[in-house]
Amino acid sequence: MADLLLRNTRPMGGPACDIAIRNGVIADMAAGLTAPDMPVEDAGGAIVWPGFVEAHTHLDKTVWGMDWYADRKGGPLQNLIDNERNDRNRIGLDVHRQSMRHALHLVANGTTLIRSHVDVDTDHGRSLFDGLEATRAALAGVVEIEIVAFPQSGLMVRPGTLDLMDTVLRAGADIVGGLDPCAIDRDPKGQLDALFALAEKHGKPIDIHLHEPGDMGAFSTELILERTRAHAMQGQVAISHAFCLGGLPETRARALMEELATQRVAVMTTGAPSATVPALRTLRAVGVPVGAGCDGIRDTWGPWGQPDMLHRAQILGMKNGFRTDAELEVLLDIIGPGGAAATGRDGRLLAPGAPGDLVLLQGSCPAEALSLAAPRPLVVKAGRVVARNGAPSRGIP
Repeated sequence: MADLLLRNTRPMGGPACDIAIRNGVIADMAAGLTAPDMPVEDAGGAIVWPGFVEAHTHLDKTVWGMDWYADRKGGPLQNLIDNERNDRNRIGLDVHRQSMRHALHLVANGTTLIRSHVDVDTDHGRSLFDGLEATRAALAGVVEIEIVAFPQSGLMVRPGTLDLMDTVLRAGADIVGGLDPCAIDRDPKGQLDALFALAEKHGKPIDIHLHEPGDMGAFSTELILERTRAHAMQGQVAISHAFCLGGLPETRARALMEELATQRVAVMTTGAPSATVPALRTLRAVGVPVGAGCDGIRDTWGPWGQPDMLHRAQILGMKNGFRTDAELEVLLDIIGPGGAAATGRDGRLLAPGAPGDLVLLQGSCPAEALSLAAPRPLVVKAGRVVARNGAPSRGIP
């Protein structure tokens, strides 16, 4: 944590003022602040926004900076999962090195909090978690990284995975992950009971990938809601993707969303261009906590993506037909304070007492800043400058 006086900012695009950060926390916001004991940065009239939140990614997967990967597979989800699991070692995918690259690019583009899933499977044991844990330690004070123990190859169909999940959670993973209880494990009751038992045992929240479409996905969603109520885990459960909510009849999708809001189950969306996605307007209207993420970036699954939450917000906007300035500010909220709340962190606003996690944006107003997605002039984590003009302060390996 550090001290910093940031002069000549426009908080959320509003009137100009200075921001004083002491011990990593916003201490004061007013015009003409003086603090002779603090380092000073001049924002030059730039918009200042709460640090971005990457609420759904896979830091353990990117091949960014490696030789071109030409062996990507098509077909069903299981093909992609198997191909990645089988090819990691062959291509020399070092999780620590690759997750450092991915995370530092996110930092350069304004991200101060990352929720990353890491694969836990019987082929790799806890080694992928250990690589990501090394990155989290190396970047302490630069970016906050939450680790989700993620049984991507299946939990019930691969004996031994449940014990590995338990081991990784004891070793420091923050969140219990899951995946497609019907489609992958073909045992929704068994998988979900096991996941909620792990969460109860370790006192940790849950984040479940749900690619399942239509009625199958709706059934899994209902089972997740049922267990959220039974375990009194309101505010501690998230569903990532939730593609089914974009493919159901509107009335049924809305009813599920309303129950998600009642149980405070968050939805982490990626706005996937190739899939149906839940309607942001409805999610927000009924009060579902919503976060957003870039998912995998240039990995064995696909060559696409940028480690930049403004780029992802643009994709979300296009997918949801957002056009107005007010709608663009909703997108900025989803990758900012709203995304933080979806991960269980309220109060990440620009106000005294809030964390000193900030990003400067170029543009006359927030909507233009999102449209331009120009390099971020400054990124601040707990009062410490961690990136400048689109480049991280720490070198990328």
